[in-house]
Amino acid sequence: MPPRRPKPTVLVRLRAKTLDVPLSEPFSIATATRTEASNVLVEAVLADGSRGFGECAPLSGFTTETQASALKSARGAAEFLEGQDAAAWERVCSIVEERLSDHPSVRAGIEMAVLDAWARSRGIPLWRFFGGAESSVRTDVTVTIVPPDAAARAARRILALGISTIKIKVGKDMDEDVRRVVAVAEEAPNADLIVDANQGYDAALALRFLGELKRAGITPALYEQPVPRDDWDGMAKVSRDGKVPVAADETVSGRADALRMAKTKAAAVVNIKFMKCGIREAWDIARISRGAGLKLMMGGMIESRLSMTCAAHFAAGIGAFSFVDLDTPLWFSRDPMQGVSMGSGGLYDLSSVRAGIGVAPKRAS
Repeated sequence: MPPRRPKPTVLVRLRAKTLDVPLSEPFSIATATRTEASNVLVEAVLADGSRGFGECAPLSGFTTETQASALKSARGAAEFLEGQDAAAWERVCSIVEERLSDHPSVRAGIEMAVLDAWARSRGIPLWRFFGGAESSVRTDVTVTIVPPDAAARAARRILALGISTIKIKVGKDMDEDVRRVVAVAEEAPNADLIVDANQGYDAALALRFLGELKRAGITPALYEQPVPRDDWDGMAKVSRDGKVPVAADETVSGRADALRMAKTKAAAVVNIKFMKCGIREAWDIARISRGAGLKLMMGGMIESRLSMTCAAHFAAGIGAFSFVDLDTPLWFSRDPMQGVSMGSGGLYDLSSVRAGIGVAPKRAS
């Protein structure tokens, strides 16, 4: 008898390669400065020829991964994933999670590529797969750690894009941080301001910072990760005494953290990022957080519009995200992708996507 043909949705090839793009300007936060996106591009090919793409964005200091380790792990995953049915996405994710538990960005990139390939094969846009609540989201745009005059110029550029929410990185030097926020507020008096300390303060300094902003007449719409990731008591104190909503980013990197946050309510908002835990676990974090009455934020690392658009599908499909922070493609000196892109006003309009993510690598990349 001739050999039986595999199901159309069986994964027949999984490949990975580096994705290196210099940034147009440094991306500086309290814990690091990046001048290049050093990521990994994953491609999944199904038996019917459908191709899907995913992105791993390891960020040293946030996780223990490097680009080299991510590339090695992504390539090694072909050994245990080729032959799996992409239609059984939950099973694929279970295997990936078990075998790559210490490589969250690789889990994210592989799950993204396999899901994109399956959705392309079936003709389903991902925002519908994730729930179909909405077909668009709007992102904020970030002012990184720069001097106040540069922050003012950045704010003017952001306003010219039609953006109504500006995120400002702080957490390195409190006095300079205050001046940076004031400079942005003066240029954008009607914008909602998010401040993100990336673990840069302790609770006392975080509250002092809020007091200085209050004296300047500024009340942030959100205060993201004001204290170190393991300082749950400090985060709860800032939430209680600061009188502004606090978001947990680095503090919530998986289901167990989300369950603890649901119990303690140390923060009011949970920032979900694929690169912290993979897509399936991110979905579980969203469910846990919503069930506990916590608000949701969608964020990312230094990612191209492939991964950022996938995150937009996730946030739009679930439809319960109060904050969206998917702006890092603006820092890429060249765009390695084609397809859906962020539009005027920070809009990710996904309604025209016929299948999958709607973004793929340019042929020359």
